[in-house]
Amino acid sequence: MTATIHTTREIEALIPHRWPMLMVDRIVEYDAEAKRIVGIKGITATEFWAQGHFPGLPVLPGVLQVEALAQTMAVYVAKQPGFGDRIGLFAAIDETRFKRIVVPGDVLRLEVTMEKLGSRFGRARGVASVDGEVACEATLSFIIPPEGVLR
Repeated sequence: MTATIHTTREIEALIPHRWPMLMVDRIVEYDAEAKRIVGIKGITATEFWAQGHFPGLPVLPGVLQVEALAQTMAVYVAKQPGFGDRIGLFAAIDETRFKRIVVPGDVLRLEVTMEKLGSRFGRARGVASVDGEVACEATLSFIIPPEGVLR
């Protein structure tokens, strides 16, 4: 069992996402020097997408795997000085590949390594895996809009 660095409640104190869109259950690794964070998402049959994607064969949508990586990145960013209450928005999703389906019962490991982080822009490489097999990988970029844009 991996040690928990941040619980769900602590994650909710760092990023604005809530059920049913909170896609990170806990943070299990955080290394500011290596600019790296690892989150965990347990996939269950009771999630909002499971009944319709697909009936009788629930498969976690790829876009939600990307969202889980982005939320893990958001936790990393929120922990950096000066970012706490600022909301980032997707700027780009590049070099994305899906290599394995993710189904209820799987535990998704969300590893994110920051490549760039400025006051208004950031980019990271994310890899989501199950039992050591890559399920999704992507380069994620975000912007932080000026004050008052998100009203």
